[in-house]
Amino acid sequence: MAGPIHPRLLQRAGATRKYLVASVASGVVTAFLLVAQAWLLARAITSVFEGDVPAGWGRLVGGLAAVFGVRALLGWLDSWLAHRSAAAVKSQLRRDVLAARAARPTGGASSSTLVHVVTTGLDALDGYYSKYLPQLGLAVTVPVIVGAAILVTDWPSALIVAFTLPLIPIFMALIGWTTQQATRRSFAVADRLSNHFADLIEGLPTLQAFARARAQRKGVELSEGRYRQATMRVLYVSFLSAFALELLATLSVAVVAVTIGFRLVYGDVGFEAALFVLVLAPEAFLPVRQVGVHFHDSVDGVAAAEAAFDVIDGAPAATGTTPPPALREEPIVLDDVSFTYPGAASPALAGFSLQLEPGEVVALSGASGSGKSTLLALLLGFLVPDGGRVLLGDLDLADCDVAGWRRQVAWVSQDPGLVHGTVADNVLLGDPAAGPDDVAAALRAAGADFPADKQVGDDGEGLSGGERRRVAVARALLRIRSGSTRLLVLDEPTAGLDADSEATVIDAVRATGVGALVVTHRPAVLAAADRVVALEPVS
Repeated sequence: MAGPIHPRLLQRAGATRKYLVASVASGVVTAFLLVAQAWLLARAITSVFEGDVPAGWGRLVGGLAAVFGVRALLGWLDSWLAHRSAAAVKSQLRRDVLAARAARPTGGASSSTLVHVVTTGLDALDGYYSKYLPQLGLAVTVPVIVGAAILVTDWPSALIVAFTLPLIPIFMALIGWTTQQATRRSFAVADRLSNHFADLIEGLPTLQAFARARAQRKGVELSEGRYRQATMRVLYVSFLSAFALELLATLSVAVVAVTIGFRLVYGDVGFEAALFVLVLAPEAFLPVRQVGVHFHDSVDGVAAAEAAFDVIDGAPAATGTTPPPALREEPIVLDDVSFTYPGAASPALAGFSLQLEPGEVVALSGASGSGKSTLLALLLGFLVPDGGRVLLGDLDLADCDVAGWRRQVAWVSQDPGLVHGTVADNVLLGDPAAGPDDVAAALRAAGADFPADKQVGDDGEGLSGGERRRVAVARALLRIRSGSTRLLVLDEPTAGLDADSEATVIDAVRATGVGALVVTHRPAVLAAADRVVALEPVS
């Protein structure tokens, strides 16, 4: 956030502008009520000190009660409007992050980073939208209203307020830069801690197998210590800034009080006017002080929002609208494609060309880091090549409706996603209109030796790695049988399978009759392919 307002977050506030405008309007009305409250208090107290009970005493008390009641109502309304505004923006941001992740599931932020951003991270935006932005509007309007009332009553006091009030934003800006840096460091440390913990959980079986699980405790403790230090640094800066702003505001009000006290002694100002100014003076500084307080509430959310924008910006822009061809006779061509990940020193893929004919089974092999996964992501439209083209027949994929193209593709990843339910529920994701016999046939073709009604937990719990791949292959085969699929893409489909199951999967893939691109290192799969293309790492 280069200034007091984050430009992209302000754009997001466009959808909730009516809430923000209503919140600021409520604050402006509150400012007029403060002026009325100060006048009523000054009038009543002055009358008491003068020894007279005013004839309109009941009206003064009733007026004060009405002011307090309306202020309480406006305070509730302001809180309701602010939280509605924050909830709307957070919901939209979360949808955009998930859409960006779906558009680019490979590369980019890790799953633990995404979980951190879309949960506790974006929740911190409450401070930005429900407190900071409305308070920023009040800091512009309320001091003007209160200052105008003081100016009409006692211009020397208004002059002091006008000279001392700008000092608060200056100090606030100086402290705010330090706060932003400390908060960004704290968010980065929290992100590393969540990634570290997620990696440990994922690799826990391997660590236990090699008796190294307990040794990781020290690393977690070190990460926790760094996060604790970063958090305490943010709290230290926050408390220090609050003290500095309160001290500055208190000294400014004290200057007004001292000068008006001397002038009251010498008869240069009336008692009622002096009391009216003294009651109003702190209210002129309060909105600006509150901006500093709420700024600290908002910086965590701003840091999370910047991480969310990084994810959203990393998604490929879907610009094509042309329906993709059916590819019954036309080949799929990767024409001299290249791609470099942001921040990488060398390209993941450079000048690669491949032509896949309908019905042809092509095996991709190569060492880790040679660009196999990048190639699949380019073919599926998850990434956009830096150079070259991906051609569907004679049509560039960049000009196509990517969602329409993906409906023609059956995709089996190395770590397939499964939902809670039964094996049949997961297979039916390939073709929800299929019947039980179709599901059973797909499972047999995939070499599955477990029943369709077997229960599956979240993330495939209850199935081994090989069983999960067989379910994913059965799902892809069922999708092909629906008649809309023209390409089968498989990433290590037989990893973790025995030789018989592997042979069954290979036969099932070839029997589909559609073009297939298979990433594999297994000799049996390489031998069964029509053609083997070896990828070499880009030096």
